Parts: sequence; structure tokens; C-alpha cells
Amino acid sequence: MAELDTSSGGGKKGGKVRSKKASTRIDLTAMVDLAFLLITFFILTTTLAKPKAMDVTMPDKEEKQTDQLPVPASRTMTILLGANNKLEWFVGEPGKSAPTPDTYGKNGIRAALIEQGKKIQAASGKYMIVIIKPSDKSVYKNMVDALDEMKITAVQSFAIGDITPPEVELLKRDGLY
Repeated sequence: MAELDTSSGGGKKGGKVRSKKASTRIDLTAMVDLAFLLITFFILTTTLAKPKAMDVTMPDKEEKQTDQLPVPASRTMTILLGANNKLEWFVGEPGKSAPTPDTYGKNGIRAALIEQGKKIQAASGKYMIVIIKPSDKSVYKNMVDALDEMKITAVQSFAIGDITPPEVELLKRDGLY
């Protein structure tokens, strides 16, 4: 039980004779109970930070993809995720246009996505299509960072694909594999 004792300090000998004060005793048990009830109430009723997730629609593995629409290479930007948090990108087909090594972030792939999106929009009047291809040397964080860049730059159409041997050779040539 919690209590508050306000009695005088002690029995000094000598000095003036004073009348003894009766000690005041306050029971704080109810206040402590109320405090713990309030703390419990606020802990249970607060909302914790909700996880922010991005919806990615993936095709069924059993279903064969037979009805694919042709996509012009001039509107397609391919991002190859390499080792050591590095990437490279190119517009068009691999080998026909020089890949550009880049990094993640505001001054890296984000600036390239915005710039290339504007160029493709001006040239064709249609939006850019981005294909993200992780390599064996990339880590999961690289894929999440690439998807975050798609969301930040508001890319309307993007896909996750398998990397091809010529694209792996591009990464090896530039020391990113």
C-alpha cells in the first residue's frame, strides 16, 4: 500500500516543548490504481504505425502466358539490378543501346526515370514501360528500392522479369555482377 507520511522529523532532546502533531496519513492506493488503469487504457487504444505495403500483382505460375501484347523497344526502359547496390539501365534492346551504370536514390535512377519518361512521352505520346530484372548477385533490398522508385516517380507500367544471358554479360562487362 502506498502512503504519504507527514509526521515531524524526530525526537530531539532538549529545546522547547511543543505539542505533538498527529501525523497525517494519505492512502494513495486508489490513485496508483487509477494511474495504471489509464496507462493500460492508452496503451491498448493507440494505433501502432501501420505497415506501408505496395501491391504487386504477379501472374499465376501454372497459367501459361500466351496472349502477350508486343511492346515497342523505343518505349521500354530496362533496369538491371547488379551486385553491391549498383544497377544499370538502358532504353531499347540489350546491346543496341549503351547501358548506363547508376545508383539508387534521388540523383541516381530516380532522375533517369523522370528524364527518360519525359523523353519517351515527348517522342511517342505514350507512357514509358519499365522492366526490372534482378540478377543473382542483387539482394532483396535492391528490388524493394527499385519498386519504391517506381512508386515515387509514378511510373504507370512496370514489370519484373527474368534476366537474360546477354544482360548478365552487360553487368559483368561493367563490373556489376
